[in-house]
This record gives sequence, structure tokens and C-alpha cells, in this order.
Amino acid sequence: MSRSSRKPLLISAGVAVATVALGLVSWQATAPQEEPRRDTAAATAAPRTDPAAELKALARREPGDKLAVGRADAPVVLIEYSDFKCGYCGKFARDTEPELVKRYVEDGTLRIEWRNFPIFGAESEAAAKAAWAAGQQDRFTAFHAAAYAEGAKAKGFGEDRLVELAREAGVPDLGRFKTDLAGEQAAAALRRDQEEGYRIGVQSTPSFLVNGRPIAGAQPLDAFTAAIAKAKAEAGAAAKQ
Repeated sequence: MSRSSRKPLLISAGVAVATVALGLVSWQATAPQEEPRRDTAAATAAPRTDPAAELKALARREPGDKLAVGRADAPVVLIEYSDFKCGYCGKFARDTEPELVKRYVEDGTLRIEWRNFPIFGAESEAAAKAAWAAGQQDRFTAFHAAAYAEGAKAKGFGEDRLVELAREAGVPDLGRFKTDLAGEQAAAALRRDQEEGYRIGVQSTPSFLVNGRPIAGAQPLDAFTAAIAKAKAEAGAAAKQ
């Protein structure tokens, strides 16, 4: 897990607070506390925000998104903030994600959108850009699987290794892959994902949003199936209103 378990990602949506336009999430692993007394006039003047709705709105639902699988109109969107050098991200990618794809992506319930959120230095950033570059040739998911395979992290993510992973993932044009990897578009895409994560208070990887509700870390499969079931039911109820 990123920046280690010393700084666990805080997960209670009940204590989310909104600031400025988007709202900064306070993901705390404690129960919501009693709301403090506030000045009535100040409370009336302050803009009312719904952090959960704002987090849910982070789902891009772009039909051509190369770093996503599942229907753009799926009722549930899982956003994953991850780092290729993160061991727990690898565990989730190997043990849990394939089952979620099988159960929910294939039947149209779930869309998964990946956000590159490297926090372990230069190699993490290089791997993130490489994943994006592989995605430009429709090989992101294959690169993702190769980079998170058992033992892959131990080999590092130097330039030659990234090309090897791209070859393993079936990227057809390795020359283009190298150009895209080093290009400004890859850097800009990475900044977009990082800025989004930092804006909402992500501190560790893997971190997830399921229709706007935070889940911290590589939780057991049951945690995700329960969150997806709840989000699907809520989406269905909202559609009937």
C-alpha cells in the first residue's frame, strides 16, 4: 500500500467535507462525529455542497477512454487510483479485479476507470506513462496485467523493461510506443490523473471510488461486491424517480 500503512487512506464518506469548488475529501477510518454547532447566519451564507455527488461526478464516462473498460452508461463506475510499484495494487489487480470484470463488467453493470497515481518516484511515473502509451494502441489492459503480474515489480520499470512489457502486452508498434511514452500527451494525461487524486485527498494506493463512495486499499472481494450492489440499487431507484 502506498506511502505505507503508516498513513492509511481514510475511508468514511460520512465525514467528507467540501471546500472551494470541488470539495476536499476527508477520508477517515473513524465513525462520523457529532456535528459541531455553527453560526446560523454563516451556515445560511455558505454554499451547500454534496461531496458524494461531486465525487460521483468524477466518473468521466468517455466512450473512447483508453484507460477504461465497460459501458460508458453502466450504472456503476469504479474509479481506481493506483501505482504500478504498489504491491497491494498488484494484489488487487491479480486477485480481485478479474472477478469484478467477469461478474459485473461483462453484464453491463460496472465500468472501471483507471487513474495513474504514481507515488513511488521516477520509475512509477515512467510505468504510468508507459501504460498510457500502450493504451493508445488499445493494449492498456494487457499492459496493466503484465505490469502487475506476480514478480513483475521486482524487475523494475526501467526503459528497456517497459519496452519488454509492451511487447509482452502485444503492443503492435513499439516505435510509436516509445515516442508516445516520452511525449507531452503522456505527461499531460498523468498530471490530469494526479491532480484529480490530490484534489480529493487520495494519499495512498490503491484507492477507489464506487459511484463516489471511497474504498481504501486492496479490500477483500466481498467489500467491492457489496459496494457495487448498493450502488446499482441506488442507481436503479434514482432512474425510477
